[in-house]
Amino acid sequence: MKKALLLFWLVCFSTVMAQKPVAANSYALNADAFLGYDALGAWYSISENVLSKTTPTELRQYKNPQLGKIARVDLQNPLKLVVFFKNFNTVVLLDNQLNETQKINLSENNNPILALGIGLASGNRLWLYDGLSQKIGLYDYTKKDFQKLTTPLANPITYYDSDFNYFRWVDEQRRAFRCDVYGKIDALGIIPENEQLQWATETVLIYKKGGDLYWYDFVGNKSTLIEIDKKTFKNFTYKDQILSIFTDQGITNYKISIP
Repeated sequence: MKKALLLFWLVCFSTVMAQKPVAANSYALNADAFLGYDALGAWYSISENVLSKTTPTELRQYKNPQLGKIARVDLQNPLKLVVFFKNFNTVVLLDNQLNETQKINLSENNNPILALGIGLASGNRLWLYDGLSQKIGLYDYTKKDFQKLTTPLANPITYYDSDFNYFRWVDEQRRAFRCDVYGKIDALGIIPENEQLQWATETVLIYKKGGDLYWYDFVGNKSTLIEIDKKTFKNFTYKDQILSIFTDQGITNYKISIP
């Protein structure tokens, strides 16, 4: 009887603490970095500082070597891609053909700005983390106006991401926060040590540690191992219940259920 109970609890524990996603498909990709998919299913990568957009029928590329290394690309809106050139304090907006529609040199702003974080917000606005004031806010690039939403942050940001409604970040003490468009800040908790991470939902993030992947639930304060068959990989992305693993051979997509 005791052995049966022990076996029961071991099965329950493994179900809670591990999840094995189903491999959906894979394809070859030779690139320096895989960025993920947009809302229309195109995928993006960077190779030798050239941004590529790939669909089943075409390949489009964008490069601007005069602005240095691409630091980040926001894929939220495939009709308005945001390319951040951190070293030159510049943001470039691209259309769905990867043509430049606007170049924003933040060093030319009337009030000095040093962008350390950039993301697309609603309207003609960008999320912006300013290194001079250590504040997060919204930058209206048509009016060249920076609306600061927070007081100076106590600790430097080590990771950030954003959507139209929130700017989320983790500081050097592994404390996670989010700020909405009205300036309300929520403290989400302390996250596990990691080598790479990405928010999956408002309360769940996925992180890599020691060659393994986990998802972490802020509500339950619990990490769950994601059992994939790729032990060596460059990076991962997650979107709409699809976990994409990038290796030297290419991309493998897994269907995964995140609460």
